[in-house]
Amino acid sequence: MKRRRFVRVSSLKEGMCIDQAIIDKMGRKLIVRGTELNAYLIEGLQKLNITGVYIVEGEDEPEEKVSPKAKANISRYSVPDRAKVQLSESVKKRVSEGIQYLYNDTESDDFVQTTNGIADDLMRAITENDAVAVDIEALKVCDEYTFTHCVDVATMSMVIAKRYGLSDRQIHEIGIAGLLHDVGKSKIPNEVLNKAGKLNDEEFSIMREHARLGYNLLMEKKDVPEEIALGVLQHHEKINGMGYPLGLAGDEITLYAKIISVADIYDALVTERPYKKPMSKRDAVEMIMALTNELDITALKSFLDSVILYPVGCEVKLSNGENAQVVENNDGYILRPKVVGLSSGRLYDLAGDLTCASIVIE
Repeated sequence: MKRRRFVRVSSLKEGMCIDQAIIDKMGRKLIVRGTELNAYLIEGLQKLNITGVYIVEGEDEPEEKVSPKAKANISRYSVPDRAKVQLSESVKKRVSEGIQYLYNDTESDDFVQTTNGIADDLMRAITENDAVAVDIEALKVCDEYTFTHCVDVATMSMVIAKRYGLSDRQIHEIGIAGLLHDVGKSKIPNEVLNKAGKLNDEEFSIMREHARLGYNLLMEKKDVPEEIALGVLQHHEKINGMGYPLGLAGDEITLYAKIISVADIYDALVTERPYKKPMSKRDAVEMIMALTNELDITALKSFLDSVILYPVGCEVKLSNGENAQVVENNDGYILRPKVVGLSSGRLYDLAGDLTCASIVIE
């Protein structure tokens, strides 16, 4: 079984296979994902002051045999998902290069133009097939967390905004705010920003300033609507007033920030970082659902109605021990789709069949 783990550069060995791309500040790939490391490359990582990287190890698991009954029921019961946001490889490349350019050169004369161009690409991906849902696993544009996270948050925020009922102009603007919600981190010292371990109180206080720094950066730009800048400033505020940097509450928080906050928290929970393991999609959604005192309830509901955790056709592990394939997602029940057991061929309606009440996706 293949697994991905984080290894400090000082512990890397020749022959290990790197599971991320190494990209310099100009956006150039220095090491391609999947490369087998040698002494020269390991020395190069050390010279770049990179503390650690992801490697992949182990063997592929043999494919599980699917019973004839399962094949028949998968064909019989499969219902396509709602239209999802899809990014072509050319768009992913353009978006990846654009977002890296923005975060590496915030003083660029064409900063606003580049941001608008990326948001235009995402907007087209949503409108071309009338997308009303998002599968974040299909969005990854590169291997660097900050850039990927910003695109994930922007895209999810735009789909949530569409479900919320906002206008095309507002959806586009919230996409820009999502892309730039962490731009203030470009002003945070690297030793704090890239620290592999948990931040101490002083470092966390410095990190919390990224929202204010991002706001100040955008307010210096021409042609950036204040609503976008406020979305960046307030995306860590909480409905109960316990957020930062201003401790705003309820209606004091702009709608853009309320929507971005939901997408930001979810994507951070399910993404692996050097200092934490990723949370499962199910656990992340359950945690989000428990934050009703911190998150806007309408934005939260729009999120739950927009994100597809288990796309039709994907394989999942059930708590009864059987592997299954998703055949239909149940509206309103993000965690409980219909699945077909690969060995038994049984249809499990996890939302509508009371006999499945004790079965969950692991």
